[in-house]
Amino acid sequence: MNKALLVLADGTIFEGRNFGASGETIGEVVFNTSMTGYQEILTDPSYKGQIVTMTYSQMGNYGISPEDIESAGGPKAEGFVVKEYIDFPSNWRSKMTLGQYLKESCIVGIEGLDTRALTRHLRNHGAQMGIISSVDTNPGSLLEKVRNHPGMAAVDFVKEVTTKEKYSWREGCWKWDKADYKSVSKKYSVVVYDFGIKFNILRNLVNSGFDVTVVPAQTHAEEVLSMNPDGIMLSNGPGDPQTVTYGIESAKKLLGKKPIFGICLGHQILGLALGGRTYKLKFGHHGGNHPVMDIATGKVEITSQNHNYCVDFDSVKNQVELTHRNLFDGSEEGMRHVDLPVFSVQYHPEAGPGPNDSVYLFERFRKMVEGQN
Repeated sequence: MNKALLVLADGTIFEGRNFGASGETIGEVVFNTSMTGYQEILTDPSYKGQIVTMTYSQMGNYGISPEDIESAGGPKAEGFVVKEYIDFPSNWRSKMTLGQYLKESCIVGIEGLDTRALTRHLRNHGAQMGIISSVDTNPGSLLEKVRNHPGMAAVDFVKEVTTKEKYSWREGCWKWDKADYKSVSKKYSVVVYDFGIKFNILRNLVNSGFDVTVVPAQTHAEEVLSMNPDGIMLSNGPGDPQTVTYGIESAKKLLGKKPIFGICLGHQILGLALGGRTYKLKFGHHGGNHPVMDIATGKVEITSQNHNYCVDFDSVKNQVELTHRNLFDGSEEGMRHVDLPVFSVQYHPEAGPGPNDSVYLFERFRKMVEGQN
């Protein structure tokens, strides 16, 4: 393996070894605390524009399985940072190594650096732009390149990951025992705005009894309403929600017309559509072990999360009520409109990867739709 450098915008330098594709990549450096699930993380469109650092020490030990991707077209993360890359996977489902997968997908990886020190630095100083390079090992040159990057807030990454055409989705969640699928007496139609949708969201909608149609992020609200769906979902996705102006405008026009469920970026877009504000967290929430409390029941869920932005609840408090709160930092994680059939969460109830504590929210959405039909 060749030498590679990771240089942060504040001038901090980490030296390691290149794996995956050779080359150079720039993105916002974040850390993810999941112990497994690197394939799902890499293919989560929410990571577009970001370089992902895994805090768990070993990555690659179970290889890559084509069935476990979370979006079409390969990895969406800009780069991958690990402590130790394992090049000899042990998994009967594996079709290739993690390194081969990154190389085929032109994703630059770096291993062998101190990811604990990097994570601590990001916690103390915040997520920031960084550059990985195996072709230019001059720290000064790399620092100049990363500081010349316009930053996450200047780019609309949703346009880069959304579907180009409308399509239907019929696949449910994978089960070891195919007979374990439950039958649903009546199905409802849902239109999903693809701001960077994960496949597991679509699978859970199917399992909850929905006929699913996915539309591009820039689809006008009038076109969606002409399809007369029973419900509408605003999906997860990458970047600063304020750049997704077309999604905010569509959400404004859809409020009060149909039941709406928002996830992650979709939650933020709803907050902005209601006239609220969003703010950026210091280093974001990324991982599969974040405790969240359902305020109505007092139940604590261990959740999967991937976001750098939150809705400022003070800006929408007269229109919505808080439904969920993060127990790590107290930030707001969910809301429900006081009058309209609209609710949303900041985290990922579909997991993929992560625990399934929050999958009940898809059933809650179905019950909301049933109540309106």
